Amino acid sequence: MPIHIVRLGSPRGPDEGPRIGTVRRPPRGVPKTEFATQNWYDTWFPLLAPSAELMKQGQAVETEAQWQAFAKAYRREMAEPGAAQSITLLATLSTHSSFAVGCYCEHEARCHRSLLRGLLLEAGAQVAP
Repeated sequence: MPIHIVRLGSPRGPDEGPRIGTVRRPPRGVPKTEFATQNWYDTWFPLLAPSAELMKQGQAVETEAQWQAFAKAYRREMAEPGAAQSITLLATLSTHSSFAVGCYCEHEARCHRSLLRGLLLEAGAQVAP
């Protein structure tokens, strides 16, 4: 029963379970009552999103060096106690239930969710390929 890493707003996969939005802000123009029915997320968990300042830096990434700087800064933020404990909790839950975490970015390779995938794996999570 692994964690699925998804693009929020995309169709749900079979056995995906509830979605957790690891984003800084809710989707624009979508009523709160429709977040789940429109496949955005069931629960909002901004603690695992990049800070507002770091999010701006990530959106401006154009080079590999900029991406590496963003990745390093995101990992540093996720090492803070609240975020680190949350990652450990999700890793533990992944051995007992299916759920998904995600972000809005089109390409996972240049999105914090790729880094979150790595952090979850390092914490012992079961993560879907």
